[in-house]
Amino acid sequence: MPNTPQLPTTLAELHDFGWRSKTVKQEICDNFATRLATGEELYPGIVGYDHTVLPEINIALLAQHDLLFLGEKGQAKSRLMRLIATFLDDHIPYLDAPQIPLHDDPLRPITRRGQEMVATMAPEQVPIAWWPREERYAERLAPGTKFADIIGEIDPSKLVGGVSMSSEEALHFGLIPRMHRGIFAMNELPELDELVQVGLFNILEERDVQIRGYPVKFDIDVMILFSANPATYNRSGKVIPQLKDRIGSVIHTHYPLERDLGIEIMEQEVAELSPTTASEDSTEGSAQPLVVVPYFMKELIEEISRAARNSKFIDHDSGVSARLSIANYRTMLASARHRAAVLGESPAVPRISDLGHLYASSLGKLELDLMGTHQMSERQVLDSVIAEAIASVFNEYVEEHGLAEIAQIFAEGIRIEVGDMLSSSHYAELVQRVPAIWDKAFEVNAADNDAVRASCVEFVLAGLYATDRISRSQSHGRIVYET
Repeated sequence: MPNTPQLPTTLAELHDFGWRSKTVKQEICDNFATRLATGEELYPGIVGYDHTVLPEINIALLAQHDLLFLGEKGQAKSRLMRLIATFLDDHIPYLDAPQIPLHDDPLRPITRRGQEMVATMAPEQVPIAWWPREERYAERLAPGTKFADIIGEIDPSKLVGGVSMSSEEALHFGLIPRMHRGIFAMNELPELDELVQVGLFNILEERDVQIRGYPVKFDIDVMILFSANPATYNRSGKVIPQLKDRIGSVIHTHYPLERDLGIEIMEQEVAELSPTTASEDSTEGSAQPLVVVPYFMKELIEEISRAARNSKFIDHDSGVSARLSIANYRTMLASARHRAAVLGESPAVPRISDLGHLYASSLGKLELDLMGTHQMSERQVLDSVIAEAIASVFNEYVEEHGLAEIAQIFAEGIRIEVGDMLSSSHYAELVQRVPAIWDKAFEVNAADNDAVRASCVEFVLAGLYATDRISRSQSHGRIVYET
């Protein structure tokens, strides 16, 4: 909220206002400690880190450290870095002069022009503006980043204009000097060019900048955050040891330790897309049908990601992002909505056959272990992972007792066809034809709604197939289960 009537607009007014300079780390530490004491939510949207990651971040902020977030892809590293910016003040004052290339502190200017303004001009004539919190955070991806991008370079156009090569005015500043009194975040640190890593040494330790060896130094006040994957960060030669030594705290992230936490993350991220249950649907006149998701279908989507992380066919160094669950969940919901819209059904209820569309949202998110997969394609690996996830959840829901009876019914020649575009009434007819089978299915999720019962039917059939009790054939979105 810059230049509002309540805020000083000159250095004299700033003195009367009682504002005091702080380093950016002291500012974050003070604001964090205040919110910690008042019990405010510190990291909104972060799930599953309460007893592992967040306490380590808390200590690091109170210690006023630069931080490295070390973890595999999809572990909220970037989100955590951005949340640290919420501990900054709403806005801070700076010298409002176009000749000053950064937001210089009116009480402790570091640029030559800023120091001259404060020393030679009357306080009533020194203009002040206000820098809002949301502009005090900058982020950069390491690949392709050059020294000039984040630190600076000599500006040839200024040399042509007669400026001395060794003077401050000859410089074009990069992101870090321009984030003086703010936060700079570098994603994927091991991919950063070695020359740039060397350039970060003084900034992390001595807090100054030297560009092309010229004797131009600034007392840069910036908090620096990094993210990295353990596989590359710990690889010899990827990150210069002296740079590692200058990082104050390393925060180790992880995937959700429990399936329910993964589901909570998945639902949180998809919540803005659409409601998932009848009780959550408050939108009137929506063109999209209401969606009801049996909990076992949510468990299946998250279990696919968990199974992939443990699969011998998947590269463990790369990891399996939470974005896999999120994208797959959205695909499953979309398939259910598509069926409901075409067939005129409500509510839309996801089924196992909807998982046949997960190739589109999964392929590309799984990096194969070339030694473990041998001749398997990515699609075959995904099929294997999905089957493993179905078997795992099925065994938790359905007791062994009674499954032999179901298998015997199939042995007598029963063939059951299911598919993502078959109506719920089709499944109701199946229930009437072979009722003994579905007693077990409806133990999974008791409901009178045909669409929910259809989902239960497919779950049990898929579970029987995944546990090698029946066989199936598949063609053009239709699946036939038989012996």
